Amino acid sequence: MSTQRPQRKNNRPARKNTATTATPISLFARRINQVAEVLGQILQWQHPADAVLSQWMRKQKNMGGRDRAEVTNAVFDILRHLRRYRYLAESGVGSGTRRLAILGLLNTWDKDVRPALDVGEKSWLEHVITIDALEMPFAQRYSLPDWLADYIQTLPDAEQLAQVLNTEAPLDLRVNPFKAERDVVLAQLKEGETARFKPVATENSPWGIRLRGRPYIASWPQFEKGEIEVQDEGSQLLAALVAPKRGEMIIDFCAGAGGKTLLIGALMRSTGRLYAFDTSSARLARAKPRFARSGLSNVVPVVINEENDTRVKRLQGKAQRVLVDAPCSGTGTLRRNPDLKWRQHPETVEYYVGIQRDILQRAAKCVAPGGRLVYATCSMLPAENQNQITWFLEQHPHFELMDVNPIIAIRSPNLSMPGPFLELRPDYHHTDGFFAAVLQRKTEAA
Repeated sequence: MSTQRPQRKNNRPARKNTATTATPISLFARRINQVAEVLGQILQWQHPADAVLSQWMRKQKNMGGRDRAEVTNAVFDILRHLRRYRYLAESGVGSGTRRLAILGLLNTWDKDVRPALDVGEKSWLEHVITIDALEMPFAQRYSLPDWLADYIQTLPDAEQLAQVLNTEAPLDLRVNPFKAERDVVLAQLKEGETARFKPVATENSPWGIRLRGRPYIASWPQFEKGEIEVQDEGSQLLAALVAPKRGEMIIDFCAGAGGKTLLIGALMRSTGRLYAFDTSSARLARAKPRFARSGLSNVVPVVINEENDTRVKRLQGKAQRVLVDAPCSGTGTLRRNPDLKWRQHPETVEYYVGIQRDILQRAAKCVAPGGRLVYATCSMLPAENQNQITWFLEQHPHFELMDVNPIIAIRSPNLSMPGPFLELRPDYHHTDGFFAAVLQRKTEAA
């Protein structure tokens, strides 16, 4: 484990000295109440945080865009630092949720919340902002559940990784190579209003563009024409491992909202047949507008049953490429979904392991001799990643593990992995955490 000490800038709630004379105290009080109200609903852990927040926002008819952004930023800051903030909040009196809201706003708002606090709250706040998180245990310092903190501490540069997981992820776009060239789109985005988001080419994906901030891209002409989509750079790299060719039959076995499907179809130049499988009709329905914008004609969305689907059976042994981006714990996406830290636990990981094995079994049957099976997750846990590949190869000796490096080098010559797997980390590669393995079916069964 690395001995690197965390940077101090994230260890204490920030002191804010912004002048408040021009801002009514009622605004500070209202903002605290808003954050506390929606936070109280989220902390029931009945639904994902973004879903609860979206539902709450829809009811706030009089809130402007800036107000919504301020509440959102504070809520997600609290979810990232929840364990540490709860420790700091223990010493106060009254509503603990209100104290969490105060800490979240203190760390994210460009205004000082102190004018809205009573004497006891001000005294409590002045005390807790002097507490140094460097003196706290690792799990508390980085607001991790014990089971996840224990694993992260076994990794190289553990402090660095834990700290980065508590930062906000960037916004990545992916150019549709069937309709546009990245250099052309990038040049367009560097002009006019969009230039303020500082667009740059992603380091490893040849199709990616990274932005600063959170622009509403649905109104951009490039989006309306199907030239760009939102997709994390790490997710884009999975298509490079699939390495689709024109005219092939390919299956995206867990297509979801269709992001990887679209890139694979574009790389096939809209030839052959690309099946987008998913067990959720709602997810595939959300993907259909994206398919329409993309200009692709080779995508076939199919809602499949979880077991013994007749359409899956008809494709046994016929697909040259099968991608399984499996349901998982999502531990690689904590920058985007910090509530997952608190909604997942070892028992849910075991549940996902079982689901992943079932999907792998069914997907493997669709791979043609000499074909390729790509297994991927957005998890950083060995139980969902390396251990699954070990299990699969023991059960399926007619498959063999391929080294991802020569495959990925075709599209990303500067990206190198120390082993046969694709293992992306937010702190090393500035993407979501991703794992992928490439398995090839032997031309003759062992």
